[in-house]
Amino acid sequence: QVQLVESGGGYVQPGGSLTLSCSASGIISNIIVMGWYRQAPGKERALVGNIIGDSITNYADSVKGRFTLSTEYGGSVLYLQMNSLKPEDTAMYYCNARTRTNEEYWGQGTQVTVSS
Repeated sequence: QVQLVESGGGYVQPGGSLTLSCSASGIISNIIVMGWYRQAPGKERALVGNIIGDSITNYADSVKGRFTLSTEYGGSVLYLQMNSLKPEDTAMYYCNARTRTNEEYWGQGTQVTVSS
């Protein structure tokens, strides 16, 4: 079992920055992929970016060059640094973890609102 807790969402003006954190607990040694997804009202949940193993990162085209993933404490904390935020980045952001036995876990989500 893996538990994921997100934090760091909030309200920011366009062009601003936010950092989201995802703390993983439980049997974290089984985790092979961690990432962030987001879901805007009326839209499907979509990948923002993920880290495979401890070094391979993938980003959605819409956030490349603006968002950065990083980990700390042996991969038990996943950060999403978001810069140059746009109104279209407004969404509920969810942390996701997948294990070597193909189990998938989600956090409860944290809201990011970008508006002037």
